[in-house]
Amino acid sequence: MPENENILRTAHYTGGPEEDCAKNKGEKGPDGVRTAQNTHIERFKRRKRTLPKYLILSEKDALFRVIEDPRDRAIFRLAYQHGLRASELGMIQMKDWRRGTSLDMDRLFLRRLKGSIGGETILVNAAATALRAWLRIRGTAPGPIFQSRNHRPISRRRLDELMKHYCQLAGIPEEKAHFHALKHTCGTLLLSEQHESIVDVQKHLGHADIRSTMIYAQLPMRRTASARRGCGTGGRLSDGDQYLFQERIWHVRAGRE
Repeated sequence: MPENENILRTAHYTGGPEEDCAKNKGEKGPDGVRTAQNTHIERFKRRKRTLPKYLILSEKDALFRVIEDPRDRAIFRLAYQHGLRASELGMIQMKDWRRGTSLDMDRLFLRRLKGSIGGETILVNAAATALRAWLRIRGTAPGPIFQSRNHRPISRRRLDELMKHYCQLAGIPEEKAHFHALKHTCGTLLLSEQHESIVDVQKHLGHADIRSTMIYAQLPMRRTASARRGCGTGGRLSDGDQYLFQERIWHVRAGRE
Protein backbone atom coordinates (compact mmCIF):
# COMPACT_ATOMS: atom_id res chain seq x y z
CA MET A 1 0.00 0.00 0.00
CA PRO A 2 1.46 3.42 -0.94
CA GLU A 3 2.47 5.57 1.98
CA ASN A 4 -0.04 8.29 1.13
CA GLU A 5 -2.94 5.82 1.55
CA ASN A 6 -2.66 6.22 5.31
CA ILE A 7 -2.32 9.99 5.51
CA LEU A 8 -6.00 10.88 5.79
CA ARG A 9 -6.78 8.11 8.26
CA THR A 10 -4.00 9.27 10.55
CA ALA A 11 -5.24 12.85 10.45
CA HIS A 12 -8.82 11.80 11.12
CA TYR A 13 -8.26 9.44 13.99
CA THR A 14 -5.56 10.51 16.38
CA GLY A 15 -5.84 9.02 19.83
CA GLY A 16 -2.68 10.16 21.56
CA PRO A 17 0.85 8.78 21.83
CA GLU A 18 -0.12 5.18 22.57
CA GLU A 19 -0.01 3.94 19.00
CA ASP A 20 -0.81 0.33 19.88
CA CYS A 21 -3.84 0.97 22.06
CA ALA A 22 -7.20 -0.52 21.05
CA LYS A 23 -8.71 2.91 20.43
CA ASN A 24 -6.16 3.82 17.77
CA LYS A 25 -6.44 0.46 16.04
CA GLY A 26 -10.23 0.45 16.01
CA GLU A 27 -10.28 -2.88 17.89
CA LYS A 28 -12.31 -4.03 20.87
CA GLY A 29 -11.29 -2.56 24.19
CA PRO A 30 -10.16 -4.59 27.22
CA ASP A 31 -13.79 -5.25 28.17
CA GLY A 32 -14.53 -6.66 24.72
CA VAL A 33 -16.87 -3.81 23.78
CA ARG A 34 -16.44 -1.72 20.64
CA THR A 35 -16.68 1.97 21.38
CA ALA A 36 -18.45 4.43 19.09
CA GLN A 37 -15.05 5.74 17.99
CA ASN A 38 -13.77 2.27 17.15
CA THR A 39 -16.89 1.52 15.12
CA HIS A 40 -16.47 4.84 13.28
CA ILE A 41 -12.85 3.99 12.48
CA GLU A 42 -13.83 0.65 10.96
CA ARG A 43 -16.61 2.28 8.94
CA PHE A 44 -14.13 4.82 7.59
CA LYS A 45 -11.66 2.09 6.62
CA ARG A 46 -14.36 0.42 4.54
CA ARG A 47 -15.59 3.68 3.02
CA LYS A 48 -12.15 5.00 2.06
CA ARG A 49 -11.72 2.28 -0.55
CA THR A 50 -14.20 4.06 -2.84
CA LEU A 51 -13.60 7.79 -2.80
CA PRO A 52 -16.36 10.14 -3.97
CA LYS A 53 -16.69 10.91 -7.67
CA TYR A 54 -16.45 14.55 -8.68
CA LEU A 55 -16.29 16.60 -11.87
CA ILE A 56 -13.00 18.20 -12.80
CA LEU A 57 -13.12 21.86 -13.77
CA SER A 58 -13.52 21.29 -17.52
CA GLU A 59 -16.33 18.76 -16.93
CA LYS A 60 -18.14 21.16 -14.61
CA ASP A 61 -17.96 23.91 -17.23
CA ALA A 62 -19.14 21.52 -19.96
CA LEU A 63 -22.12 20.50 -17.80
CA PHE A 64 -23.37 24.04 -17.34
CA ARG A 65 -22.92 24.83 -21.02
CA VAL A 66 -25.54 22.23 -21.99
CA ILE A 67 -28.17 23.23 -19.40
CA GLU A 68 -30.48 25.77 -21.01
CA ASP A 69 -33.77 25.25 -19.17
CA PRO A 70 -34.16 28.05 -16.56
CA ARG A 71 -35.50 25.75 -13.86
CA ASP A 72 -32.76 23.19 -14.37
CA ARG A 73 -30.07 25.87 -14.45
CA ALA A 74 -31.29 27.13 -11.07
CA ILE A 75 -31.39 23.57 -9.70
CA PHE A 76 -27.88 22.71 -10.81
CA ARG A 77 -26.41 26.09 -9.83
CA LEU A 78 -27.79 25.83 -6.30
CA ALA A 79 -26.71 22.21 -5.94
CA TYR A 80 -23.19 22.89 -7.18
CA GLN A 81 -22.51 26.36 -5.74
CA HIS A 82 -23.82 25.44 -2.28
CA GLY A 83 -23.10 21.72 -2.14
CA LEU A 84 -26.70 20.55 -1.73
CA ARG A 85 -27.97 16.99 -1.69
CA ALA A 86 -30.92 16.10 -3.92
CA SER A 87 -33.26 15.75 -0.93
CA GLU A 88 -32.17 19.12 0.45
CA LEU A 89 -32.93 20.81 -2.86
CA GLY A 90 -36.47 19.43 -2.87
CA MET A 91 -37.08 20.85 0.62
CA ILE A 92 -36.53 24.50 -0.40
CA GLN A 93 -39.75 26.52 -0.14
CA MET A 94 -40.66 29.88 -1.64
CA LYS A 95 -40.74 31.36 1.86
CA ASP A 96 -37.07 30.40 2.29
CA TRP A 97 -35.89 32.92 -0.33
CA ARG A 98 -35.26 36.57 0.48
CA ARG A 99 -34.46 38.97 -2.33
CA GLY A 100 -31.69 41.36 -1.39
CA THR A 101 -31.20 45.00 -2.30
CA SER A 102 -28.60 43.74 -4.77
CA LEU A 103 -27.83 40.39 -6.36
CA ASP A 104 -25.01 39.62 -3.94
CA MET A 105 -27.37 40.07 -0.98
CA ASP A 106 -29.98 37.45 -1.95
CA ARG A 107 -30.48 34.96 0.89
CA LEU A 108 -31.82 31.43 1.10
CA PHE A 109 -32.63 29.27 4.11
CA LEU A 110 -31.11 25.81 3.59
CA ARG A 111 -32.20 22.71 5.48
CA ARG A 112 -29.32 20.25 5.47
CA LEU A 113 -29.67 16.57 6.28
CA LYS A 114 -27.52 13.80 7.78
CA GLY A 115 -26.32 15.91 10.69
CA SER A 116 -25.06 18.79 8.57
CA ILE A 117 -25.57 22.39 9.68
CA GLY A 118 -28.16 24.42 7.81
CA GLY A 119 -29.48 27.96 8.14
CA GLU A 120 -29.81 31.14 6.15
CA THR A 121 -26.97 31.84 3.74
CA ILE A 122 -26.06 34.55 1.25
CA LEU A 123 -26.25 33.04 -2.22
CA VAL A 124 -23.24 32.83 -4.51
CA ASN A 125 -23.83 35.24 -7.41
CA ALA A 126 -24.12 32.52 -10.05
CA ALA A 127 -26.75 30.72 -7.99
CA ALA A 128 -28.60 33.95 -7.19
CA THR A 129 -28.71 34.91 -10.88
CA ALA A 130 -30.05 31.50 -11.95
CA LEU A 131 -32.64 31.44 -9.15
CA ARG A 132 -33.93 34.92 -9.99
CA ALA A 133 -34.30 33.90 -13.64
CA TRP A 134 -36.34 30.84 -12.66
CA LEU A 135 -38.54 32.74 -10.20
CA ARG A 136 -39.47 35.24 -12.91
CA ILE A 137 -41.07 32.27 -14.70
CA ARG A 138 -42.33 30.32 -11.69
CA GLY A 139 -43.74 33.28 -9.81
CA THR A 140 -43.78 33.72 -6.04
CA ALA A 141 -46.69 31.46 -5.09
CA PRO A 142 -46.13 29.51 -1.84
CA GLY A 143 -44.79 25.99 -2.02
CA PRO A 144 -41.65 24.22 -3.16
CA ILE A 145 -39.45 26.35 -5.39
CA PHE A 146 -38.72 23.29 -7.54
CA GLN A 147 -41.88 21.29 -8.16
CA SER A 148 -42.82 18.18 -10.06
CA ARG A 149 -45.76 18.07 -12.47
CA ASN A 150 -48.13 17.26 -9.61
CA HIS A 151 -46.87 20.28 -7.65
CA ARG A 152 -44.97 18.19 -5.14
CA PRO A 153 -41.28 18.77 -4.33
CA ILE A 154 -39.01 17.51 -7.09
CA SER A 155 -37.83 14.00 -6.24
CA ARG A 156 -34.33 12.60 -5.83
CA ARG A 157 -35.06 10.18 -8.64
CA ARG A 158 -35.96 12.97 -11.06
CA LEU A 159 -32.87 14.96 -10.12
CA ASP A 160 -30.67 11.95 -10.76
CA GLU A 161 -32.36 11.46 -14.13
CA LEU A 162 -31.61 15.08 -15.01
CA MET A 163 -27.98 14.66 -13.97
CA LYS A 164 -27.60 11.58 -16.18
CA HIS A 165 -29.27 13.38 -19.10
CA TYR A 166 -27.07 16.47 -18.95
CA CYS A 167 -23.89 14.50 -18.28
CA GLN A 168 -24.57 12.48 -21.41
CA LEU A 169 -25.03 15.68 -23.43
CA ALA A 170 -21.78 17.09 -22.00
CA GLY A 171 -19.78 13.93 -22.61
CA ILE A 172 -19.13 13.32 -18.92
CA PRO A 173 -18.33 9.70 -17.93
CA GLU A 174 -21.31 7.68 -16.74
CA GLU A 175 -19.70 6.85 -13.40
CA LYS A 176 -19.81 10.54 -12.50
CA ALA A 177 -23.42 11.04 -13.59
CA HIS A 178 -24.92 11.06 -10.10
CA PHE A 179 -26.52 14.14 -8.58
CA HIS A 180 -24.49 13.88 -5.38
CA ALA A 181 -21.34 14.36 -7.46
CA LEU A 182 -22.23 18.08 -7.55
CA LYS A 183 -21.68 18.34 -3.80
CA HIS A 184 -18.36 16.53 -4.09
CA THR A 185 -17.41 18.81 -6.98
CA CYS A 186 -18.18 21.91 -4.94
CA GLY A 187 -15.97 20.87 -2.03
CA THR A 188 -13.13 19.62 -4.21
CA LEU A 189 -12.92 22.63 -6.54
CA LEU A 190 -13.18 25.12 -3.67
CA LEU A 191 -10.04 23.55 -2.23
CA SER A 192 -8.07 22.65 -5.35
CA GLU A 193 -8.99 25.49 -7.73
CA GLN A 194 -9.99 28.40 -5.50
CA HIS A 195 -7.64 27.48 -2.64
CA GLU A 196 -10.18 28.20 0.07
CA SER A 197 -9.27 27.14 3.58
CA ILE A 198 -10.51 23.85 4.96
CA VAL A 199 -12.51 25.65 7.66
CA ASP A 200 -14.21 27.97 5.15
CA VAL A 201 -15.21 25.02 2.97
CA GLN A 202 -16.45 23.15 6.03
CA LYS A 203 -18.75 26.05 6.90
CA HIS A 204 -19.89 26.52 3.31
CA LEU A 205 -20.93 22.86 3.00
CA GLY A 206 -22.44 22.72 6.48
CA HIS A 207 -20.20 19.89 7.67
CA ALA A 208 -20.50 19.37 11.41
CA ASP A 209 -17.18 17.49 11.41
CA ILE A 210 -14.13 18.82 9.56
CA ARG A 211 -13.10 15.23 8.81
CA SER A 212 -15.87 15.12 6.20
CA THR A 213 -14.31 18.15 4.49
CA MET A 214 -10.82 16.67 4.60
CA ILE A 215 -11.88 13.97 2.14
CA TYR A 216 -12.15 16.63 -0.57
CA ALA A 217 -8.56 17.70 0.02
CA GLN A 218 -7.45 14.20 -0.85
CA LEU A 219 -9.40 13.71 -4.10
CA PRO A 220 -7.17 15.76 -6.48
CA MET A 221 -4.12 14.00 -5.05
CA ARG A 222 -5.71 10.61 -5.73
CA ARG A 223 -6.60 11.68 -9.27
CA THR A 224 -2.96 12.67 -9.86
CA ALA A 225 -1.82 9.32 -8.49
CA SER A 226 -4.29 7.49 -10.74
CA ALA A 227 -2.98 9.32 -13.80
CA ARG A 228 0.58 8.42 -12.87
CA ARG A 229 -0.44 4.80 -12.41
CA GLY A 230 -1.61 4.85 -16.02
CA CYS A 231 1.82 6.16 -17.03
CA GLY A 232 3.58 3.33 -15.25
CA THR A 233 4.58 5.24 -12.09
CA GLY A 234 2.68 2.90 -9.76
CA GLY A 235 0.22 5.61 -8.68
CA ARG A 236 2.60 7.05 -6.11
CA LEU A 237 2.46 10.72 -5.18
CA SER A 238 5.68 12.62 -5.54
CA ASP A 239 7.55 13.57 -2.39
CA GLY A 240 6.46 17.17 -3.01
CA ASP A 241 2.77 16.24 -3.30
CA GLN A 242 2.94 14.12 -0.16
CA TYR A 243 4.62 16.96 1.71
CA LEU A 244 1.98 19.48 0.63
CA PHE A 245 -0.87 17.20 1.66
CA GLN A 246 0.72 16.35 5.02
CA GLU A 247 1.38 20.05 5.60
CA ARG A 248 -2.31 20.88 5.00
CA ILE A 249 -3.38 18.21 7.50
CA TRP A 250 -0.87 19.57 10.02
CA HIS A 251 -2.35 23.05 9.65
CA VAL A 252 -5.86 21.70 10.29
CA ARG A 253 -4.76 19.80 13.38
CA ALA A 254 -2.93 22.85 14.66
CA GLY A 255 -6.01 25.04 14.12
CA ARG A 256 -4.33 27.16 11.45
CA GLU A 257 -7.06 26.69 8.84
